[in-house]
Amino acid sequence: MATTPGQGPLTGVRVVELAGIGPGPFAAMLLADLGADVVRVDRPGGTGLAIDTECDVTNRNKRSVIVDLKSPDGPARVLDLAARADILIEGYRPGVAERLGVGPDACHARNPALVYGRMTGWGQQGPLAHRAGHDIAYIALTGTLGMIGSPDEPPAVPANLVGDYAGGSLYLVIGVLAALHHARATGTGQVVDAAIVDGASHLAAMIHGMLAAGGWQDRRGANLLDGGCPYYGTYETADGRYMAVGALEPQFYDEFLELLDLTDFASARKDWARWGELREAVAARFKSRTRDEWTAVFEGSDACVAPILSLREAPHHPHLAARGTFTDHGGITQPAPAPRFSATPTAVRTGPAQPGADTAQVARDWGVPDLTKGLDMDSADMNGLE
Repeated sequence: MATTPGQGPLTGVRVVELAGIGPGPFAAMLLADLGADVVRVDRPGGTGLAIDTECDVTNRNKRSVIVDLKSPDGPARVLDLAARADILIEGYRPGVAERLGVGPDACHARNPALVYGRMTGWGQQGPLAHRAGHDIAYIALTGTLGMIGSPDEPPAVPANLVGDYAGGSLYLVIGVLAALHHARATGTGQVVDAAIVDGASHLAAMIHGMLAAGGWQDRRGANLLDGGCPYYGTYETADGRYMAVGALEPQFYDEFLELLDLTDFASARKDWARWGELREAVAARFKSRTRDEWTAVFEGSDACVAPILSLREAPHHPHLAARGTFTDHGGITQPAPAPRFSATPTAVRTGPAQPGADTAQVARDWGVPDLTKGLDMDSADMNGLE
């Protein structure tokens, strides 16, 4: 088996992941990190935007089998796995899984307690449900993208973290685990419809409340938390690097000004008329020294100032290194599993699953001997189904 006792709180939970890209694999990785036995059903030919499989850490802690869902017996092999699983995750466009013969009805006919997780951008219903899309379009329609960036520049693209992973993967994981709790209490599974537009909108719940209360302006760079506030934002240093400032509370703001030698601006904290002047003064001070010099100035303080590090720098920061926030496995530096558990610790147990490498082992462990049949057949590439 891929998991043993003590390797995470989900040890013993079986998950089938129908291979895709983006939020589905990340959600399955999180479940695998937490100890679940995740079997990724890869397709012949791979997925369209996949990176080198040796480096794709979103497939760590998983096992992989190859099934051609377009072959005559392909759907039956997936249904055999679904019959023995607790959770199934798919990320096709609405209706594709049904056309392939592995939709919720077919799976629940074999396993009524199965939690069937569906990961899409637009959701299973609505005018855009069948449209193609990516993270950037999903967060654009929710108002999320429009909040990010300077007011005199186009909205800033936050990689695919806000939509795919925060609004998508994490909500799918929350959903399937909640449904699993219900299934174990009642014996009844259900379908979890995780749409990125829903999750990304939900993430902004506090801001919608502030908007209703008149505490948030519906435009970029004009609010406390969107860079409009001069003591909550980023500043360039003398060496072209950057510092992040989050000195919101009065005591932190006072310490921030003291370390910058700008105590004359103590009364500017709540005086919006002086925010422009304060921003210029803060920017000038940060431009007078390098990032590392300012890091030393704020070291040990409660001014809520931190250096902005690159992806390669981050693992070497003393705090992250002390916590083991990053780990090295198979020659790849990568984020360690999160969160942490006192009784059931997690770990990176295996590197990225290689397509089909675990078919025989999974067939034996899950009691699905037919999984190994027809592995050498010439199958059509399934790219483009989603």
